Amino acid sequence: MCFHLQISHVYCVEQESSQNLVRGIVLLNCAGGMNNKAIVDDWRIKLLLPLLWLVDFLLKQRRIATAVFERAKQRDNLRNILLSVYGNKESVDDELVEIINGPANDEGAFDAFVSIITGPPGPNPVQLMPRINLPVLVLWGDQDPFTPIDGPVGKYFSSLPSKSSNVSLYMLEGVGHCPHDDKPDLVHQKLLPWLAQVTAL
Repeated sequence: MCFHLQISHVYCVEQESSQNLVRGIVLLNCAGGMNNKAIVDDWRIKLLLPLLWLVDFLLKQRRIATAVFERAKQRDNLRNILLSVYGNKESVDDELVEIINGPANDEGAFDAFVSIITGPPGPNPVQLMPRINLPVLVLWGDQDPFTPIDGPVGKYFSSLPSKSSNVSLYMLEGVGHCPHDDKPDLVHQKLLPWLAQVTAL
C-alpha cells in the first residue's frame, strides 16, 4: 500500500493493528502531523508559534474562517500554492487544480479545513516508527518546502536507514511535496523494484 503526506502517518497507526495484512509501507515526504503543532521542537515552528496561535484563534471565528476558506479555495490561489510545492511546474495543470478544488466545494469541506488547521496534530510518525518491523520505503523530494529534509521529521527519517535495517530512504532530485504527481517516473524507479522485492518475501 502506498500513501502520501499526512495519510502516510495515519497508515502507520493502521498497520500496527493489521500486521498480517501489510507487507510493507511506502512513505512519501512523511509529514510530522496533521498540522505544525506536532513539530514544536523545530526552531522554525517556535518562531511562528505566536502567529499559529493567532491563526487558530481567528479560524475559530466562523465569519473570518469562512472568508479565509473561500479565498483559499479559489483556483488562482490553489494554482499558486501548488506551484510553490511542486518541483516540476508543468505538473500543475488545470486538471490538478480541479482535482484539488472539487472536494473543497463538498459538504463538510469548510469544517474539515478548520479542524485540520486548528485541531490536534494527531499521531507523530517519529513515535510510531520504532514499533514498525515491516519493510519501509521512504521517498523524499529534495525541494519540499512543507516538510524539508533538514526539518525535524526529515532529519529523523534520513537517519533511520543507518539505525533500522528495514528502512530504505531515497532523495528525489528536483521534486517537491507531492513526489508521486510531481515526477512520477522518479517515484516509479524506486517504488517498483522495492514492491517486487517485498512481494517476493
